[in-house]
Amino acid sequence: MPWEGPGTPPTLPWPPASPGPSMARVLQAGLSDDLAKLSFMNSITTTVFGVPGCRVTRCGYTGEDGVEVPRELCQHPHCGASAGESCISVPAARAVELAEKLLGVPDVWLAGLAARDSLRLEAGLCLYGNDIDETVTPAEAGLMWTLGKRRRVAMDFPGAAVIMAQVKDKPRRRRVGLTSVGPAIRPHMAILGPEGRPVGTVTSGCPSPCLGKNIAMGYVEAAHSRAGTELTVEVRKKQHPAVITKMPFVPTQYYMAK
Repeated sequence: MPWEGPGTPPTLPWPPASPGPSMARVLQAGLSDDLAKLSFMNSITTTVFGVPGCRVTRCGYTGEDGVEVPRELCQHPHCGASAGESCISVPAARAVELAEKLLGVPDVWLAGLAARDSLRLEAGLCLYGNDIDETVTPAEAGLMWTLGKRRRVAMDFPGAAVIMAQVKDKPRRRRVGLTSVGPAIRPHMAILGPEGRPVGTVTSGCPSPCLGKNIAMGYVEAAHSRAGTELTVEVRKKQHPAVITKMPFVPTQYYMAK
């Protein structure tokens, strides 16, 4: 809604993102370019609902088809841009105007970070500081696709000796998905093996609105990482069944132009 408070309107502290099944139809109505030609992880500079000079990127921190229309030269100290999101494209002076135009479309609703967090977890995407950090290697996290063949051969990246040794000999722990019913699984909860011994830790977890059950991500000893393995998670000092589940939990909808 229009700003009705005192002084000047507040600046947007995060880049507008529009994920979801209606995104393409809603955005195309105000776009000067053909969105059908824009594939996942590609971008164009275009006019969006009358605001010129916007860089629209078909990406996002969810498994849905979506775009991000980030602000130009964002210097906000609390900017919420995450992995896969940039802050370089909407003329800052017209960012609120564009957000209000998007919110004027009946199919567009505001959603907070908790909603996005459930979507990114359903898609099996990592959150830095939770699921990955400087103590986790790409081999442990299942992210070796981020290292190209040339770099693997050249071993010219930080941690190459450790990471490539893990690729050869297999890591001792692996990032896995978990599903359960009952109390929600949350970060830092212990994952227990069949004998009740701790075999890992939850790094992300929440109820899944799409699946109607709890989902989580964490690291377990490699011997317990196979999909279908039955383990337990300690929730408030009580053990609840959980099953190792392949990710993504919900199929992704990333768009590739034909």
